[in-house]
Amino acid sequence: MNFPEAVAWDTLNKTRIGDRTKVFVLISNTMVTRANVKPALITWARERAGIPKEELSSKFKNLPRWEEGDLKPTLKQLDAFASAVHVPVGYLFLSKPPKEVVPIPDFRTVKGRSIARPSPNLLDTIYICQERQAWYRDYARMSSLRDLDFVASVSTADSPRSVAEQIRDRLGFDLDARNQCPTWSDALRFFIRQAESAGILVMVSGIVMNNSHRPLETEEFRGFALCDSLAPLIFVNGRDTRAAQMFTVAHELAHIWLGHRHYQILDPLRSRAPGKKNVGVILWPPSF
Repeated sequence: MNFPEAVAWDTLNKTRIGDRTKVFVLISNTMVTRANVKPALITWARERAGIPKEELSSKFKNLPRWEEGDLKPTLKQLDAFASAVHVPVGYLFLSKPPKEVVPIPDFRTVKGRSIARPSPNLLDTIYICQERQAWYRDYARMSSLRDLDFVASVSTADSPRSVAEQIRDRLGFDLDARNQCPTWSDALRFFIRQAESAGILVMVSGIVMNNSHRPLETEEFRGFALCDSLAPLIFVNGRDTRAAQMFTVAHELAHIWLGHRHYQILDPLRSRAPGKKNVGVILWPPSF
């Protein structure tokens, strides 16, 4: 390719440049493509991530101008910004901020608090679990595995004691088994192992994927269940205490047995809802 003759001045040395290739690069670098995004989307993405404006501004010097509409970010800057706030870059090209909702009906929170705006960490964790559940469901179907008969096998009309007894019997989590667990950690490992042996996928993590910079806050959620007859899944927030994790597993087991898909966000220790009454009875039956 032949470049036309051109003359440019080096801004640092003020020396004349005659090389065609260098001149072409110099001219090309001045042609910056900026992203046509609305300031409201930039602000929404920052607030969604829960990162203080001052903190992000130290990395993106023009962030205040982006939010005020005085300047548009370049495509490269926008991509880096989207990565920093954990938002799909395509969202930033929408006409207005999207309304995000938690894509599952029930999960355990501290004191049953509702969540006005789910964090990117919570949403990404749910999406990851849904993908893994879908993969295992496909695998189960291809392997001709049978539906798990305990999923949605009871109803709220059944007594909590009866439901808890069925769960304990299926998991082999009786009084003798618990007495052999000297600590909460031992009991939790045994509890999870028995649930997995029954065909339930149990995931425990305190971060998103393997990213230690994205912790899962227990103030937002403690766990959730994805009900499915072939691949029921329980996720437990690993940043919680071992005792709290035990209650979370028991809480979500009750939902799987009940087959709940549309249930309120409530704390099992404080609620009188039928599904939550099973939790304490699973862990500590009347004879305990």
